[in-house]
This record gives sequence, structure tokens and C-alpha cells, in this order.
Amino acid sequence: MPDVGPTAVLPRRPLTVGELLDSAVLLLRTQGRLLLPLGALFAIGEQLLLHPLRLAAGVEPPSWLLGVDGFPALWFLLAVGAASEAVIVTLLGNPAARAAGAALLGRRAGVRELLRPRDARYGATLLLALLVGLVVMLAGLMGPLWFVAYALFGSVAAALAVDRVPVERAVGRAARLAVRGGGQAGAVRLLGYLGWWILRIGLGLGVLTGLDSLDLIDLGDPALAQVAAITVWAGVNTVAYPALACLDAVIHLDNRMRTEGLDIRLARSPAGLAEPVLLAADR
Repeated sequence: MPDVGPTAVLPRRPLTVGELLDSAVLLLRTQGRLLLPLGALFAIGEQLLLHPLRLAAGVEPPSWLLGVDGFPALWFLLAVGAASEAVIVTLLGNPAARAAGAALLGRRAGVRELLRPRDARYGATLLLALLVGLVVMLAGLMGPLWFVAYALFGSVAAALAVDRVPVERAVGRAARLAVRGGGQAGAVRLLGYLGWWILRIGLGLGVLTGLDSLDLIDLGDPALAQVAAITVWAGVNTVAYPALACLDAVIHLDNRMRTEGLDIRLARSPAGLAEPVLLAADR
């Protein structure tokens, strides 16, 4: 029987696509005390950042897609939104990846451990998150290239926090991992994003429409509609962003087991080795 941790988040074997999605949800459940508050903080900040851009673009709540003054303004707004999502998911990917690494070794990382700055490489993660966001925004402005950019950089945070590669190598390593094995890792990342995008749109518009139909809010009032839309979309993204970060974390470790034999390496490692040494990538 495969060796699993007490939370059964990550078995030490390659997983199917369905198992990857399940593992991501399990990881979020075990680390929700940290990831969900962080997700809320980032989601609220994103809404505040996008609000003036939405006003300038002339979009209207609750969908933010109606009443557009011009298609170029909407396109730019969508590209900025994609970039902000990429930045947030990368930032959340740091604690998610370290939590996944601990789960792979059979233990549950605590909140204090994941917040501790020592060896977390938060500064490097922030730097590369901004770089990833810039690349995703530029790719988004060029249309379909957004899908390529998003698929390539899911492992950036894990490459820093778990693989312990130098900052200058993290982006390249993430891209190489994404295309290994026929690009399965990148494809699963896109699949996860698509699933959560559909869920977010359905939940967000469903909640807003339901509140309006029950006369709990009046979406015909522009000011009230803006507040309601910002609140609901921030609430939906509070869960979605940590979930996507957890998916990136489990995809990364699964990919390393598939292509680098991480599971075999762990099974053959002598007892007593420190976790960073066990999980670090070969230099």
C-alpha cells in the first residue's frame, strides 16, 4: 500500500488527474486556517485595485462586462485581472507548497511554521510573483498566449520554497517542469483554472441574482451594485485562489515523482535527513 501521511493529502506515488484535484482540496482543508485568511486579504486587495480600472473602463456590476465604452479598455482590464490572479496564486503557492512538502513526508505543517520567515524565501517569491504577473499580463494582451503563460509558471513558488533552487533558475525550472511528460502538469493547471473559473462565475452571479430576486439588494442602484459585486467576488476568490495554489503545489510534487523519481528518492533516503535536504532538487 502506498505510503501516505496522516492527512492522506499526498501519497508517495504518481496520481491521476482526479486524485490531483482531490489532493488539492484535502490540502486546502488541512491548511485552511492559514490559506483562507490570506486568500481573503489578497482577494479584497485585488478588488480594491481593480475598482478604479473598472470605473475608467466603463464596466458595470455585477458582471463587470456590461456597458463597456470600448473593447480595448475591457481587454486591458481582463489582462490586468489575469495578472493579479497570477500574482496572488504565486504568493499563496509558497505556504501551500511547503505544506504539501510536509504532507508528503507524513506530517502536517502548522500555521506558525508556514508563516515563519526563516527559509521561507518570501522576498524572492514576491519578486518572482510580480514577474509572473507581468508576463501573464503581456501574454493576456496578446490573446490566446495567456493560456501558455498561465500553464508554464505554476511551479515557480514551489521551485523556490520546496526545490530550493536559486531565484534566477526558478522561472526556467517551472517552465521545464510544465512541459515535461507531454505537458501534463501545465494541462492540469489549466484544467483546474477552468473548473474554478466556471465555479466562480456560477457562484458569483448566482448569489447576486438570488439576492436581487429576493429583494435583499437592488442591483439597479449603481452604488449598491458595486458594493455587492465587490463583496461577492472577493468572497468567491477567497476560496478559489488558495485552492488554485494548493493545486499548483500537488501538481508540482506529483510531477517531480513522475519525472524525477522523488518518491523513489524519499524511499531510499537514510533516516535523519532534514526536510529541505530531502525535498531539494538536484542542482
